[in-house]
Amino acid sequence: MKPQLPSHQIFFEYLLIDISNSFTKFAFATRDKTGKSHRIPTAKLSLESLRKITAKKRFKTVILSSVVPEKEKLLVKIFKSKALLRVNFRLNLGVGIDYPIPASIGEDRLANAASAVALYGAPVVVIDFGTAVTFDIISPEKKYVGGVIAPGLEVMTDYLYHRTALLPKINLLEPVSAIGKSTESAMMAGAVIGYRGLVKQILSEIKQEISPNKPVKIVATGGYADLIAAKLPEIEFVHSGLTLEGLRIIGNLNFKKTESF
Repeated sequence: MKPQLPSHQIFFEYLLIDISNSFTKFAFATRDKTGKSHRIPTAKLSLESLRKITAKKRFKTVILSSVVPEKEKLLVKIFKSKALLRVNFRLNLGVGIDYPIPASIGEDRLANAASAVALYGAPVVVIDFGTAVTFDIISPEKKYVGGVIAPGLEVMTDYLYHRTALLPKINLLEPVSAIGKSTESAMMAGAVIGYRGLVKQILSEIKQEISPNKPVKIVATGGYADLIAAKLPEIEFVHSGLTLEGLRIIGNLNFKKTESF
């Protein structure tokens, strides 16, 4: 008979962690469902912050994607007593890799690809609106074939603020008009409407290259996905938790189902 565990503790199969340049996102998950996500600034990721997140919770395996090596090392040290799976191209992702240097593909981008194919099928393009905006392309044969990287929306507006004497820092919202009636509204129009033009043209070129005769699904995620997708019909789906879902899917593909706690 298994020992009785305190009733106030909660048990999960996975702790999912996605470390990006700006924020680190966490979620606890069973094999079938990803729970509510939480995020903290990556700069504040520490032993103490992890203790708060994991308090009164038990989990078997940590599934990790990271683009910040320093913080990744911290997590590997903290969770050394746990099973820990770092996302990489050698795992079963449910997606093939047709890319010259697969080790150079970001771990979060592999998670996005795995999630998009599992949830939406192929061919599919994932647009992740983060510090940089990334496009990840999966062919009709369900192979990761490459991507596009451009400056993120906030990076572009912050650049104007830092590199000019008179332009202010702005909060990005839907512009009232394409014609700005103030410095702030002119910057807003240039950023949001201009960014949609960038995304639209990149998608047009990608579609012609990978699948000119078959529809390509477009999935957006990341902080500004809702804003840009609102008036860009090319984007069919917005999934705020796409990366974390991908980590859960990768966990299921690489770990056999085990007995419950």
